[in-house]
Amino acid sequence: MRIWVDLTNCPHVLVMRLLIESLREEGHEVEVTARDGSNDVTVAAALLRVPSATAFDYEWATVQHNVLCRLARAVVVPAVIPRERLDRYGARGKVRTYEGLKEEYYLADFEPDAAVLYELRLDPSEPIVVVRTPPEVSLYHRFDKPARRARSRKGARRAGRRASPHTHAAGRDRGPGRVQDPGSCRGRPEPDRLRRPGDLRRGTMNREAVALGTPVFTTFEGRPGAVDEALLREGRLLKLEDPNEITITKRPLHDVSRIRRDPRKLVKLLLSA
Repeated sequence: MRIWVDLTNCPHVLVMRLLIESLREEGHEVEVTARDGSNDVTVAAALLRVPSATAFDYEWATVQHNVLCRLARAVVVPAVIPRERLDRYGARGKVRTYEGLKEEYYLADFEPDAAVLYELRLDPSEPIVVVRTPPEVSLYHRFDKPARRARSRKGARRAGRRASPHTHAAGRDRGPGRVQDPGSCRGRPEPDRLRRPGDLRRGTMNREAVALGTPVFTTFEGRPGAVDEALLREGRLLKLEDPNEITITKRPLHDVSRIRRDPRKLVKLLLSA
């Protein structure tokens, strides 16, 4: 089978890596393209009458879902999202669900890289907080929200440790909510290497942190999706309302048993289109 994978956002590179490898291992011919924020591939596929699948884990991106769910033949989502939330997008009869978090699938082969701490000149014996500033196009990147800015700044000051900031693009980390330690940015390590070494996270790596067992706070001010609602109920994700709520303790690098899921299950769902 010939398969076209279109990446429209930076995280898709990490999300789709194992899936693309699995497809190729099964003998499929895979063409990979990338663009910035466009969803033209689903429109093109519909015009050409080529089966297509769409996947997401946040159900309130209404404009995007109203287009893609109507045109795609398979809509792949976490099982925790209620079907009735998707019917409004024209997804009825197309929904394919998977258990757990997508991060548990694409991080299945991920192992911590302790060397990154030394490259960043961080003391591994001290607690480390990873703060990832959101890109300007994100729903939660709203600098007109004074409370969010205050929480970010006070939380970082209260941490009292070197925070390792990261953003998708070097030119997009100048907002007023930015927390930065210039010494820790030297060399700009690949973002996937910062997943596990931290003892606490805040920012857009929330679900990766949950999948890896790292304590994580969210400051998301939009409408929460079903995945985050479930994580908040379970206490695996914490809502940061007051910087004084933050407690930072050191923990061993290998102190959590992880859930590793087979990415081939996602491949099967996508190919069901």
